[in-house]
Amino acid sequence: MSRLPVTVLISADAEWEAVQHLYPQTACTPTPFGDAFDAELPCGRLRFFHGGWGKIAAAASTQYAIDRWRPALLINLGTCGGFAGQIAVGEVVLVERCLVYDIVEQMGEAEASLAHYTTTLPLSWLRPPYPIPVRPSLLISGDRDLLAEEVAALHRRYGAVAGDWESASIAYVAVRNGVRLLILRAVSDIVGAQGGEVYGNFDLYRRRSRHLMAMLIRSLPGWLRAAGLCPAPEHPAGKEG
Repeated sequence: MSRLPVTVLISADAEWEAVQHLYPQTACTPTPFGDAFDAELPCGRLRFFHGGWGKIAAAASTQYAIDRWRPALLINLGTCGGFAGQIAVGEVVLVERCLVYDIVEQMGEAEASLAHYTTTLPLSWLRPPYPIPVRPSLLISGDRDLLAEEVAALHRRYGAVAGDWESASIAYVAVRNGVRLLILRAVSDIVGAQGGEVYGNFDLYRRRSRHLMAMLIRSLPGWLRAAGLCPAPEHPAGKEG
């Protein structure tokens, strides 16, 4: 089976554990950031890569993946924290735009600093129908879990419905390299004024990550078809639909 020019970047350790659970017999190759391995999909073979959590590892490993493997398409699959009252556990965010929200600028123009690390993802190459329901949206990233007391203000200021640690860094690097990028983040937990439902309960986050990552990976052939990299399945002769 032919190799697809696709690298699937996975960030958090629990998300990577979920991927390895689906491919337990696959031999991994170490990199300066995390392991990588090739996996067969119905339409070809692609590479999974553990880039690491947080903005620093996300930016560095994205550039590493681009320089080493030259993908025509980079896909980031992962989880995110949802804002109470705005989104539900299990919903999938198709990231159209992302920004770094934890910048504190006190010498110059705060809005200019914010704008510098805000990235819009060109997605005109992605053609419906999509394989799973998604919510096209802005996603905010910071080097910390969402703070319960800030969620309402973050929604008012940015219109955000969810946040994570890595997407803004991955997008910033990929767009500046001219590489097509697809970010899909499934909501693993909800954070609101009363706190976060997985805070202090990492086992719950791990269990949800395993379920959500399996769902995202099962959808990959459909996303590759939407990207024009995988032919649609043939229907039996004489049948339509």
